[in-house]
Amino acid sequence: MPIGIVESLDHEARGIARQEGKAIFIDGALPGEIVEYASFRKKPNYEMAHLVAVQRASVARVEPRCPHFGVCGGCAMQHMDSGAQVAAKQRVLEDSLWHIGRVRPENILPPIHGSPWGYRHRARLGVRRVEKKGGMLIGFHEWRSSYIADIRSCAILPPHVSDLLLPLRELFAALSVVERLPQVEIAVGEACTALVLRLLQPLTRRDEELVRQFADRHGVVIYLQTKGPDSATRFHPLEGARLAYSLPEFGLEFAFRPTDFTQVNHAVNRVLVRHALRLLDPQPGERIADMFCGLGNFTLPIARSGADVVGIEGSESLVRRGREAAAANGLAGQVEFGVANLFACDEVSLAALGHFDKMLIDPPREGAIELIKALGPAVPRRIVYVSCNPATLARDAGMLVAVKGYRFRAAGAVNMFPHTAHVESVALFEQP
Repeated sequence: MPIGIVESLDHEARGIARQEGKAIFIDGALPGEIVEYASFRKKPNYEMAHLVAVQRASVARVEPRCPHFGVCGGCAMQHMDSGAQVAAKQRVLEDSLWHIGRVRPENILPPIHGSPWGYRHRARLGVRRVEKKGGMLIGFHEWRSSYIADIRSCAILPPHVSDLLLPLRELFAALSVVERLPQVEIAVGEACTALVLRLLQPLTRRDEELVRQFADRHGVVIYLQTKGPDSATRFHPLEGARLAYSLPEFGLEFAFRPTDFTQVNHAVNRVLVRHALRLLDPQPGERIADMFCGLGNFTLPIARSGADVVGIEGSESLVRRGREAAAANGLAGQVEFGVANLFACDEVSLAALGHFDKMLIDPPREGAIELIKALGPAVPRRIVYVSCNPATLARDAGMLVAVKGYRFRAAGAVNMFPHTAHVESVALFEQP
């Protein structure tokens, strides 16, 4: 059995060892460890391998809290101390910035992180009946597989949501449409928890009664989704608490639908918003753009400063929610929302929005390269970039520095998804 010395982690939390110049990516191995491994895929320049045994363990190795770790694909790093996870993600960010974008920030920001357990307020779980595994399964997919993991609890979900997993199995097993119910989506607000049942066939009257009884017994709100996300409709109870989250520091509350995009980790989101606003430093009288604004998670806090804000987003439904939130929070006069495809913008369409003193960019994983290319001669003097993909941030940072003339002032990791390989970050760019 080959033995390797693990040097670092890659962007999927695999340990990297090297043998005769070839990179070996080893699932479950940690930096500093000496491990035995078995390769399952061999290419000329790299190999993919499973961990067989640890001969010398890292001081960062810990016992995973979840009994399903290693089978369930919801987490990749529970075997690593939470503080070491943050440091590893910071290194992934810095390595990506240099190796992809050929840039380094002038300053490394302290990482943003919070509680590593019970943080996940949004989740999409697969539903499947598998008789040879005991019947109903509800959970994330197995590690590197399309199979549903047989999980009975989940340490990264809020405890009250984890406690619903077994009762949900019983409910779904009793429904006549169980074979036409592929997933359940969970959204946790500050006043209620919503479950969205994705249905490929309507519920019968008996099914409906069972679902109502479940909602009443467990104090949740049930939505039914028959087509795309916008088709999700509140089923039971029809009245009562609504989904919302707050940013108390800014005196803001955001109502949202269970299928809307919102940050998974409410506590870390509060810190991230505060941190991003500190970097942006919005001032009364400034005109500021919030690109890929969603339902206004950064837009409305910026407006609280007294600045005039333009939020641009590709989703009409999210823009509608943003306008409603601005009105509900008394900020309608300071915020303008617009719908635009920022993946297809150019210098002419961006210039038509007018001049911006500053800009916040919070794109999806694809990044914001077309938006950055479209920045004309009168560029914003300061840009704060919130990223969920270090590779596209690195690419975009390279263009901001090499082509648009910005100084790369600072960057730091954000551990929005503890125990996963997902790396979020925030970066600051300024004109000289």
